[in-house]
Amino acid sequence: MPPAVIALTAGAFGIGVTEFVIMGLLLPVSESLSVSVSAAGLLVSGYALGVVVGAPLLTYLMSRWRSKRVLLALMIIFTLGNAACALAPDYVSLMLARVITALAHGTYFGIGSVLATRLVPLDRRATAIAVMFTGLTLANILGVPFGTWLGHELGWRATFVAIAVVGALALGVIAALVPDVTEDVPDAGAAAAARVFLRPAVVLGMATTVLGYAGVFTVFTYIAPLLTRLTGVAEAALSPILLLFGLGLVAGNLLGGRFADKRLFETVTGTLLLLAMVLAVMRLALPNPGTAVLAVGLLGAAGFATVPPLQMWVLAKAEGAGQSLAASVNIAAFNLGNAFGAWLGGVVVDHGPGLRALPWVAAVLPLLAIALAFYAERTALDRRGLPRTCPPTGPVE
Repeated sequence: MPPAVIALTAGAFGIGVTEFVIMGLLLPVSESLSVSVSAAGLLVSGYALGVVVGAPLLTYLMSRWRSKRVLLALMIIFTLGNAACALAPDYVSLMLARVITALAHGTYFGIGSVLATRLVPLDRRATAIAVMFTGLTLANILGVPFGTWLGHELGWRATFVAIAVVGALALGVIAALVPDVTEDVPDAGAAAAARVFLRPAVVLGMATTVLGYAGVFTVFTYIAPLLTRLTGVAEAALSPILLLFGLGLVAGNLLGGRFADKRLFETVTGTLLLLAMVLAVMRLALPNPGTAVLAVGLLGAAGFATVPPLQMWVLAKAEGAGQSLAASVNIAAFNLGNAFGAWLGGVVVDHGPGLRALPWVAAVLPLLAIALAFYAERTALDRRGLPRTCPPTGPVE
C-alpha cells in the first residue's frame, strides 16, 4: 500500500479519537463545567451535527481545490478545533469548538476515500479505502481508551491537547507523503458536482448506508445495559469486551475492502445480510456470557465489514465531477445512521417491546438496506438500458 494511503490513516486515527473519546469523559466534563451528564452527552450530538453539515458544505466550497490542499486545510481546522476544546472556558464554548472540529470529519473521509482509490490499481480501490478507515478502527481500540484514561488522570482538557498534537503530527505526515495530484480537480465546477445528487442510484446508495449502519448503532448504543442487565456481565468487564468489539472492527473493515475489490455489489448485499444475521442471533446469544461476548466481537466485524463496500459503491455510482461530494455526503450518511439507530433504540427501550427486543428490531434495518440496494442497482441498470438479469459485479458503474 502506498505511503500516502498510510498518511491518510494517521488523520483518520485522530478524527476517530476526537469523535468517540467524549463518551468516556462525560462525567469529568459535566463536573468541571457544572452541567448535567445528559447535557454533556449532547456534545456527542453536536459533533454528529457538525459532520452532517460540514461534509457537503466544505466539500462544495472546496470543490476546485486540489485534494492535498483540502486535506491540509481540514487537518488545520481539526487541530485548531481540538485546541479550542482544551481551552474552552464554558459548556457553550466547548460545544461550539466540537461542532467546528466536526466540520472537517466528513470531508476528510470523503476526499480521502477518493484520493486513496486514485493512488492504487483499479483492483485495490476498496482495499485502499479500508486501509484508510483502519485509522478509525484503531482509534477505537487504542486512542479512545488511552484518551479516556488520560482525561481521568490529568483532566479532560489534557485529552484534547493530546488529540491536537496528533492532528499536528498527521498534518506533517500528509504534507510530506501525500502527492499533490492535479487530475482529481473537477473541471466542471461546484454546480456540476452538485448535480451528482440528481442520480437516483447515488441517493439510493446513501439511503442504503443510513439504513445499514443504523442497525449497528441501534444495538451498540445500548451495549452496556444489554450486557449488564441481560447477560449479567459486571461493569468492570465491559472494557475488555468492547476491546473485542474493536478488534472485530479492524478485521471486518479489511475483509470488507478485500471482497469489495472482487465483487462490489455482492459484497454490499452480502455484508448487510451477514450483519442482519449477527443481530438476529445476538438476541439468542445474550443470556449466556460466553456466546454474548462472541456476539459482540462478531457485531464489530459484521458492522464495519459494510463500510468499505458501501463507500466504494457510492463512489462507483458517482463517477465524475461529483465523486468527492458524494463520498463526503456518504460519510455524513453513516453519521445519520448512527443518530437514527440510537434514536430508534431509545424508542424500543422506552416505549416499545424493551431492551430484549433491540437486536431483532435492529436486524430489520440491514434487511431493508438490502432491498434498497437491489432497487438502486435495478435503477442504475434501467438508466443504462442493460438487462436486469446481468447485474454488474465490478466496482465501476
